Amino acid sequence: MTETLRDILDAAAQGVFPPPDGRTTVVPQPSPRDAGVLSFTAHSVVFVDEDPEWVYDTLRATPSDPLAATMNSRFLTALMDRTGREQETIDALLVAGPLPGRPELPLTELTGPDHSRVAYARARRDEVRAWTVAGGVLVLGRGVAGRLEVSVEVDQGVRQRGLGRALVAAARQLADEPLWAQVAPGNARSVRAFQAAGYVPVGAEALLLKA
Repeated sequence: MTETLRDILDAAAQGVFPPPDGRTTVVPQPSPRDAGVLSFTAHSVVFVDEDPEWVYDTLRATPSDPLAATMNSRFLTALMDRTGREQETIDALLVAGPLPGRPELPLTELTGPDHSRVAYARARRDEVRAWTVAGGVLVLGRGVAGRLEVSVEVDQGVRQRGLGRALVAAARQLADEPLWAQVAPGNARSVRAFQAAGYVPVGAEALLLKA
């Protein structure tokens, strides 16, 4: 049976990763919306509906350490040109399992007009739900390959008080399956909040967005 991106993600959530053999696996896109590159330790996965031989030829022609070629700007640019897509950033990809119990935060589910964070999520995810608490917003939705993804936003005036960490911890109590987060590596404060709440890094991800 052919391995899918979801198979690879499900295994990674359990701590089982592709072999660190320096190779690249090419799999079909899980949906017309989602294409991109996922980099694990010494193994990459390109999920795109393109000829795998074109991917391998382009990687071989990329002036880069082979272990880093899939995240090299020249390869990503070639992939964007080939697919007619755009790319915003390379994110750190983290995952955490669900937790028992109910969140201690007094969360209120949003049912009214969209918050900007919710509108952003709905453009990239399905089955989006969102909750608010004084000073913050928590959003869950199904993103790449149907995985459950979390994002949060904390108001400027209440930052550095532990609310971000409390929100991403609460998300684990709202979930009944592994919960994924994409975080810009330069956003060190957010990276620390997720790690403090028990999320562990599994790789890097570059999503290609429809232009």
